[in-house]
This record gives sequence, C-alpha cells and structure tokens, in this order.
Amino acid sequence: MASDRPTFKAAERTSFGSRTSRRLRREGQVPGVVYTNGEAARPFQADAHDLGLFIAEGHALFDLEIEGSGAVPVVVKEEQRHPVRGHLIHLDCQQVDLNQEIQADVEIVLVGTDDSPGVKEGGILEHVTREITIEALPTAIPDQIEVVVSEMIIGDTVQLDTITAPEGVKFVADSPEEVTIATLNPPKIVEEETEVEEETEVIGEAEAEGESEGEGSGDGDSGDGDDSGDEG
Repeated sequence: MASDRPTFKAAERTSFGSRTSRRLRREGQVPGVVYTNGEAARPFQADAHDLGLFIAEGHALFDLEIEGSGAVPVVVKEEQRHPVRGHLIHLDCQQVDLNQEIQADVEIVLVGTDDSPGVKEGGILEHVTREITIEALPTAIPDQIEVVVSEMIIGDTVQLDTITAPEGVKFVADSPEEVTIATLNPPKIVEEETEVEEETEVIGEAEAEGESEGEGSGDGDSGDGDDSGDEG
C-alpha cells in the first residue's frame, strides 16, 4: 500500500569531512545524515534549493528516499543553518518506527489575532512560546499546533494547560500551567507619548518663567545705569 506521506528523494553521499561538505555547498548541495537505531548512519546529499523549499513546508513526518534504497519514514532531528544568511547547510534526520511513540518539537501558531478585541483596542499581543515538545506516534505528529486568540482582551494570558492537545498527542511539560503561550498587554506606545507630552509642557512652562524673570531683572539694571549717567 502506497504511503500518503510526502517523499523527498536524495542522492547517496560517499565522500565525507568538512572540506567535502564545503565543496558540496559551493556546488549547491546540502549534506545530510539519516540516523537509525541500532544501524549505521546513512549519509546523503540533496539540491539546496529543492531541500530548502521542502523543509520550509514544515512536514512533521515524511519519507526519505536515498538513491539506491527504498524510502523510509523520518522526522527532522536537527537543522543547521548559516549564521548570517539563514539558509540550510546540513540536515540530520531520524528514521522512526511508525508504531512507536516519539517526542518532537512542533511549531505553535496563533490564530485569530486580527479578531481579538484587545488587539483592536491597540493592545500588544506577545507570542511568548513558539514551539512545544509533544509525544505521539509519528503518524499523529501535527505539522503545527494552532492556538485561537480571537477572544483575548487586554490583560489576558494563555497558558499551555488551557490548550487541548490534538487527538493522540501529549504535551511534554513538567508544569503546563507555567508555560505561557501568549499575553495581551496594554498599548505602551500611547503611554510613552503621553509622558513625553507632559515632560514637554513642564519644560515649556519652566522656560517661560525663566524668560519672564530675566526680562524683569534686565529692566531694573538698565534703569540704574541710566540714572548714574544722568548724575554724572
């Protein structure tokens, strides 16, 4: 029976070492490795553009077919990216047993942000936790966890213990009630502008008072000088 999982095809890699890896990257290839419990790791290489697009689609589970061998179900174990440009430079995958639960990190996506009453009032929605560790069978791992925030008002906080995990999925967290997913804070920008306006008014009043006192003092000095000149 054919699998309905997406499949990525890669080429076998027979040369190793940092020098070889650099050469592959210059040639537009990304080196990778598939780890299998109890067996030797299997190195591969793939077109950087094609692999980058495939990984960006966010597949939690997919079949990796290395040239010369059959496709195997894998999950991404680690992505190594260029520290400046951010593109993929190495990929580690883990072959999985579809009948055995594993742990995986899944992205958290906020849904309904524009409909939130607090956001409409100018509140600042902060996405605190963007990824969560889950435990599930490989076939039950979701590509992402959606958290609805369309009802949040200013001052609200969403904790992990209030989120319902998808069927067959368990959140891995010692204290779910202490894991903050999102908060909706008051509009700080308005407060800062108000403070600046108040400071400007105070400074303006102080300068006006200073100019008034200076003008009065100058008139007195000028009068005394004129009187002395007349007497002379």
